[in-house]
Amino acid sequence: MQMMFLLDGFFNFNMINYIKVRFLTMKKVLFICHGNICRSVSAEYIMKDLAKKNGVELYVSSAATSREEIGCDTHYGTKAKLREMNIPFSKRKAVQITKQDYDMYDYIIVMDNNNLRNLSYIIGEDTEHKVYKMMSFVGENRDVKDPWYTDNFDETYADVDKACRALLAKLIKEYNLA
Repeated sequence: MQMMFLLDGFFNFNMINYIKVRFLTMKKVLFICHGNICRSVSAEYIMKDLAKKNGVELYVSSAATSREEIGCDTHYGTKAKLREMNIPFSKRKAVQITKQDYDMYDYIIVMDNNNLRNLSYIIGEDTEHKVYKMMSFVGENRDVKDPWYTDNFDETYADVDKACRALLAKLIKEYNLA
C-alpha cells in the first residue's frame, strides 16, 4: 500500500502520526558509560549495525552518567576501531542521561558498576527493571573495561560486540522482532 506523506513540500498529518506510532511501538535501547565517548558509543553503533543487518527495527542511543565530556565527539580510538570493523558512525555530541530517559527507554544498559551507581543518582530506583549490566547478556557479571584508561579498544570492542549480539538475540526472541 502506498501512502502519500508529502503535501505541498511539508510533512502532512498522516506522516507525523505514522512516525509517532512507529516510534512508540519500537523497542528502545540506551547504552550508558561514564563519558559517552567510548564504550556506550561503540555499543550504540554496533547495535544499530547489527539491527540493520538483521532487519530489526530498534531505536538505539547512548548517554553518559558524567558531564565531563558533554558536547564532545566520539573518542578517536573508538572511531578507529569502528572504521576497522566497518561499523558506520557519524559525528555526534556526548550527552548525559536524564530522569526522562528512564521513562522513554525499554532497556538501559550500563558498562560497569560505577555507571550503575552513578545512574541511580540520576534516575533513582529502577522500579521497572530496565537497567542491566552489559556483560549480563552473555552470562557474565563483570565490567566492560574503559579504553579511556586501558587504551585497549580491541578488548572493549570484543566485549561490546559479543554483548550486543546476545542482547539482539534476546530482543528478537522475546519480542518476535525478526
